[in-house]
Amino acid sequence: MEGGLVPRSLLTNKDVGGTSVGRDELRQLFGKREGAIFDNPKPTGLIKKLINISGLNGNDIALDFFSGSGTTADAIIQLNANDGGRRKFILVQLPELSDEKSEAFKAGYKTIADITKDRIRLAGQKIKALSPLTALNLDIGFRVLKIDSSNMKDVYYTPDAVKQGDLLAQVDNIREDRTPEDFLFQVLLDWGVDLALPITQETIASKNVFFVDGNALAACFETGINEEFVKALATRHPLRAVFRDAGFGSDSVKINIEQIFKLISPTTEVKSI
Repeated sequence: MEGGLVPRSLLTNKDVGGTSVGRDELRQLFGKREGAIFDNPKPTGLIKKLINISGLNGNDIALDFFSGSGTTADAIIQLNANDGGRRKFILVQLPELSDEKSEAFKAGYKTIADITKDRIRLAGQKIKALSPLTALNLDIGFRVLKIDSSNMKDVYYTPDAVKQGDLLAQVDNIREDRTPEDFLFQVLLDWGVDLALPITQETIASKNVFFVDGNALAACFETGINEEFVKALATRHPLRAVFRDAGFGSDSVKINIEQIFKLISPTTEVKSI
């Protein structure tokens, strides 16, 4: 390592702690229990050591494909609190069920991911409580995203598979069980927008509108969209605006929407899904 010692290939319990230390850390966060909330958790000392060896700092992102109990997130929160860094983490966890006989299941954690999420919340709260001034501007928030099927209905059918009565059902191409948040994150993924950007909601002309990163993106997925609403939204001059394709009150509104934006906010990119 430049300006320091070459790291050793053997990391001992004395240097970074062992599984018993990892269990003690979880007990301190989740409260004393007779059994372990998670089997064989890694100690945060080990992850912090590996992060320091890797040179992860500043605004770097740590990716952990086997998040388990969430040790990586806990370690990064601690490091950021210690040195004022703004490291981020992405944790990936399969929807693995907790053993019904386990301490975790008895405590209400049905999946491993449930343990992970609560551990991150508790780790952030602990840092805030122990060092309120140091952690004053510390970002301990996180977002949970789950893989799901497409928001869009299947629209590719052979002619003999579609009956006359089925045609009206194809007017709206979005599945009925999806929420506006589902649509929003689909748009963020389609446009390659950072999923960690701040999101706010406002009511404009009686319609709920999502704003991502200020005016970087405005999204409204309600029905009955009229020209009055479109004009009001255009005065906010968002960089991008997105609507539900079946949400327009009439065909004329759908046709005129781009012209309205060209007059009021010509730099806005308009899209419908």
